[in-house]
Amino acid sequence: MSIVLLRSLILYILVIFSVRLMGKRQLGELQPSELVITILISNIATLPLEDTDIPLSLGITPILALVCFEVIVSWLNLVFPKFRKMISGSPKIIIKNGKTDPDTLRELRFSVDDLMMSLREKDVFNIEDVQFAIVETTGNVSVMKKQTADMPDREDFQIKVKNADPPQVIVSDGKILPNSLRSMGVADGTVEKILREINLKLNDVFIITVDTKGHFFIVDKSGNAPYIVEKGELIK
Repeated sequence: MSIVLLRSLILYILVIFSVRLMGKRQLGELQPSELVITILISNIATLPLEDTDIPLSLGITPILALVCFEVIVSWLNLVFPKFRKMISGSPKIIIKNGKTDPDTLRELRFSVDDLMMSLREKDVFNIEDVQFAIVETTGNVSVMKKQTADMPDREDFQIKVKNADPPQVIVSDGKILPNSLRSMGVADGTVEKILREINLKLNDVFIITVDTKGHFFIVDKSGNAPYIVEKGELIK
């Protein structure tokens, strides 16, 4: 039993390492070649687990070989566009200028139900509201609504705002995250100073976020109302 658990742990770590090495897209939408590699790796990893007579190296070697092959293919995709098109295909336009293309849908073997389901996943329940839609190489459908059906934005109302990156977590479960502090330009000791002013200890903090304007959002572990600090002053 201990041998099986040890082999399982080794293969578990190896598969995680392999997926991370192949890139973050392996964790989301997969290209055809990536899907094949992922399926093969999962199947190969099960062989040494099902039969303990199979040497562990016979599972590790092909997994590492497939990972190396995928990395090479990814590099070729970046360097040679024609190779990328051959391996992954190309996006297909299925709706243009509000007009659906039945020929392209048949080529992709997209039924009406498939099309409507894909639109609903984009919060579009009326095909009449679609100006442009394209099927990506991952099979995902990207949709652009008609301007008359889309939600108005600030620019439509001529409201001027400054663009800013989203807030980042700088304290998580009582622990300061140094990398986040540096990326947001928060000086050392700032968090401790703010916590002293609101009579909180670092260990009592569940989460703190900060944005580029110096807006701190603080939640403690007791479930109290959050604290909001701006420019060093407690707002509420």
